[in-house]
Amino acid sequence: MIQNYIKIAWRTLRKQRSLTFINIFGLAVGMACCMLIMLYVLDELSYDQYNEKADRIYRIQSDIKFGGNDMHLATSPDPIGPTLKKDYPQVEQFVRLHQRGTWSVKRVGEPTSLRENNITFADSTLFDVFTLPLLSGDPKRALAEPNTVVISESAAKRHFGNQNPMGKPMVFDNNKTFTVSGVMRDMPRNSHFQSDFFLSMLNDNYTWGQWLSTNHHTYILLKLGSDPAIFAKNFDAVIEKYVGPQALQLVGTSMEQFRKAGNQFQFWMIPLTDIHLHSRQQIELAPNGDIQYVYIFSAIALFILLIACINFMNLATARSTNRAKEVGVRKVMGSERKQLIGQFMTESILTSVLAMLLALMLVGVALPGFSLIAGKEMNLSQLVSPYYVPLLLALPIVVGLLAGSYPAFFLSSFRPIAVLKGKINVSFKSVGLRSGLVVFQFMMSVVLIVGTIIVYRQITYIQTKNVGFNRDQVITINGVYAIGKQAETFKQEVLRLPGVISGSVSGYLPTPSNRDDTSFFAEGQTDLNKGVSMQQWGVDYDYVKTLGMQVVQGRDFSRNFGSDSSAILVNETAVKILGVKNPIGKQIWCPNDAQNKTRKTYTIIGVIKNFHFESLRRNIGALSLVLDANSGAASFRLSSTNVPVLMKEIEAKWKQIAPGQPFSYQFMDDSFDEMYRAEQRIGTIALTFSALAILIACLGLFGLAAFMAEQRTKEIGVRKVLGASVGSIIGLLSKDFLKLVLISIMIASPLAWYAMNKWLKDFAYKIDIEWWMFALAGALAVGIALLTVSYQSIKAALMNPVKSLRSE
Repeated sequence: MIQNYIKIAWRTLRKQRSLTFINIFGLAVGMACCMLIMLYVLDELSYDQYNEKADRIYRIQSDIKFGGNDMHLATSPDPIGPTLKKDYPQVEQFVRLHQRGTWSVKRVGEPTSLRENNITFADSTLFDVFTLPLLSGDPKRALAEPNTVVISESAAKRHFGNQNPMGKPMVFDNNKTFTVSGVMRDMPRNSHFQSDFFLSMLNDNYTWGQWLSTNHHTYILLKLGSDPAIFAKNFDAVIEKYVGPQALQLVGTSMEQFRKAGNQFQFWMIPLTDIHLHSRQQIELAPNGDIQYVYIFSAIALFILLIACINFMNLATARSTNRAKEVGVRKVMGSERKQLIGQFMTESILTSVLAMLLALMLVGVALPGFSLIAGKEMNLSQLVSPYYVPLLLALPIVVGLLAGSYPAFFLSSFRPIAVLKGKINVSFKSVGLRSGLVVFQFMMSVVLIVGTIIVYRQITYIQTKNVGFNRDQVITINGVYAIGKQAETFKQEVLRLPGVISGSVSGYLPTPSNRDDTSFFAEGQTDLNKGVSMQQWGVDYDYVKTLGMQVVQGRDFSRNFGSDSSAILVNETAVKILGVKNPIGKQIWCPNDAQNKTRKTYTIIGVIKNFHFESLRRNIGALSLVLDANSGAASFRLSSTNVPVLMKEIEAKWKQIAPGQPFSYQFMDDSFDEMYRAEQRIGTIALTFSALAILIACLGLFGLAAFMAEQRTKEIGVRKVLGASVGSIIGLLSKDFLKLVLISIMIASPLAWYAMNKWLKDFAYKIDIEWWMFALAGALAVGIALLTVSYQSIKAALMNPVKSLRSE
């Protein structure tokens, strides 16, 4: 019986080739989109799952509200890990990571260094917590001694080639020598942090034991059977026992007074596997994903697949009159309804299987481009993963059943006597369902169009907004710390080049770079309501001028004032929080450290106009600039139109002063754009899938219009004989579809507004959602629908009425 079903289904598909093409191509595009998005979603959900103890690993995070700053940090104080293990038996192990960014690295004896990213100090317990297999070395001892480093397999090949790196010395940051004590496999790509070099934490140049500083990423491994929710209740006791005494010693305030002043200091923990998609903290080890986008793309995949299935259902029911006599004859010959349902479902599943084969080919073609857009390394081998194979096998069956169920039950319900007499009429119910399905298709298409418009408008707003400093024609030379005291010499040499306006040496930049948060108080003041938590950046005399910042009160740093070594510039937000009307000349102080209880006092000499130094998702926080030698990077403002030639001249100056050191630079506007790379990718992906959703919807509309015109052939002939014009007939055939599209726009608009308004809430600075965005999306939907339907309408209107009425 099944063989017979398949044979008849194949004959039917070959007989109705245009209908078969529309169904198979539409379903294939829908399935291909679904598979691509599933690859993306499964990749996002797989982060950190490679760790064998992932279900017991948690990261300690800090939430601090103080001095006008509301900080949500992925970091925590350095003593919290050892303290939790010592005081609470539920903690099996801990590990701290302290990422130090980019350093120059080379083998001892090599003349040239390489710039390596994500150099990380780690405790010797690293391999007890995370699953990072060593190819060489003992995981228990690899980082237990000072001056040891574990490198990745890729790093070993870069620096040692085919030689065995074990026991060989390497130079980091020009003056720090470490011995290779282990070689580990490359970290899996789907990890929330990456590092090719783990250095012993015993060498981390850091003042230990400070509970009021949050500079380390601390992970704890709970023992089997421990309840994380119950364990987390211990954090309040930890704060009272350890944080409180240091706060009292440093600023003379107890934790109770701290909280009564409206401030907050708390720890909490997040499961390791939730970090990538659910953590939205500051100071992450690497940019995270967002569970919101996983939900959005999953919904888009589902909607595109539904649109493709709706095409199949609509076209199958629209062709019902063509298959009515077949149903009647089969029933007269003794076929039962369940057999007819089986036949129609077989046709549907066969169509779906053929569509699946085409979809796999489309995925193979589209995957490299999609991976590039999504910023991921996805390949076809992932299609045969244990997670994906069941989905691949189930997809054509589910789609076939979903798309074919209603047509199968609808067609098998025809009465044989009525259909053989030619008295079959499509019921109002089926027409209403088809109309509803068309409305649903275009409703989802309009939602996607509106979403795409708003995402692109927000990205454009971010890229063109006045951020308070001038990032155009500014280049940043990375790794200037490598030349130490010669950084100023390099700066002066570059300033002599024609086309260079000004320059500054500082690792603190209003693009992703160094950050240092410090608490400040007005002189003689320890009232926590009068304090301000702000960034403190070490800069040089030419920093403000080079980056095009504005001093709105007072003056900039000047070499003419020797007292500027204890001077400070603050931004408008800091002045507002301090509550000082005339800040120039006022003194503020900050604590140096908890052990010595020392203070550093500064005199405010100027107020800088607020500028964005964090993502536009956040409000502008308090910030200060002080004169301090920080040679993390050098920035230069250029006026030359021949930038490539000028960059070669700057590189030549670098090689004269820093032979063997890698030369690396980046334009500041590119660095700024990197903060919004995720939004740009989302916009591109949304645009792509919106276009595909509309394409699939239009395929169904095209087929539906063709069959509607075919059913009304005689009506059109009569109207033409009675004098109807071609234009009136085109309007007659098009208006029904346009009504459905207009209804879909009315339904889609509030849904799109709600969804995009919720998305924009993540941005402190955002566009307004305006009426023209919905009007544009509606006009596009109407225009596309008209173009789709017009071909069939014009073809039907131009048909010779003699041919359509000949049988009458």
